[in-house]
This record gives sequence, C-alpha cells and structure tokens, in this order.
Amino acid sequence: KIDKEACREAYNLVRDDATEVNWVTFKYNGSTIVPGDQGVDYETFKRKCTDDVRLFGFVRFTTGDAMSKRVKFALITWIGEDVSGLQRAKTGTDKTLVKEVVQNFAKEFVISDHKELDEDYIKNELKKAGGANYDAQTE
Repeated sequence: KIDKEACREAYNLVRDDATEVNWVTFKYNGSTIVPGDQGVDYETFKRKCTDDVRLFGFVRFTTGDAMSKRVKFALITWIGEDVSGLQRAKTGTDKTLVKEVVQNFAKEFVISDHKELDEDYIKNELKKAGGANYDAQTE
C-alpha cells in the first residue's frame, strides 16, 4: 500500500522551484509506503541510505553547463546490503506504487552500493539521459 496523498505532497515539494527542498524519501511504515525525510543537502540524503533499509528517493539535481542549466529529477531505489531477500523482491513491486505518484524523472536508479550514490556519478548519468550537451564548446 501507499499513502498517495501524503507522498504526492512530498513529491510536489521537490518539484516546486519555490521551495528549497531538493530531495524526499519514501519509506515503509509497516507495509505502507509513506513520506520519510526531506532536505536540501544531498549528503544528508545519502546518510539515510543505510545497509539495513530500503527506501525510494526523489531527488532534484541541477545539471548543465555555462550555456544552459537544467533541473533533472532522479528516482532512486535504495536497497541496503542487509535487507532480506524477500524484502528485496517486494521492493520491485512496491516501486510500481511509488511510480503512480512519482511520474516525472529523467532517470531511474536501483542502488545497493554506496559508491553509486556519489553525486557526480548520478549527475553524469542524468546528463547522458538529457540530450544536448554543450560542454564540448567550452573546452
């Protein structure tokens, strides 16, 4: 199950240019997915991704170059290394529920390795998914 209304509110906070919030988590409360934490610092988001939890993160990144800045959104499914096999398996099904709320994102990630949460790695992947890249003109 998912608390659609509450999750949609959290999702909209990240999408709203008027707020500072650039990430939210969706976590489990029993078997229901509910909004978790939110914040403005990606490092804080990374600290929520511990080995014993599974969560979904919706994160805003600003990518681009001198010519154009673009806001890109990523849907990150975090599955910690200590999460049981059964819970891991259920995460895929649960992600379908999350995607009913989180509908606009440039790229989706399923991550269980802390290295892959690196901000530059994610931004790079978003850039690849983003089409035009004017960086070469400035080199």
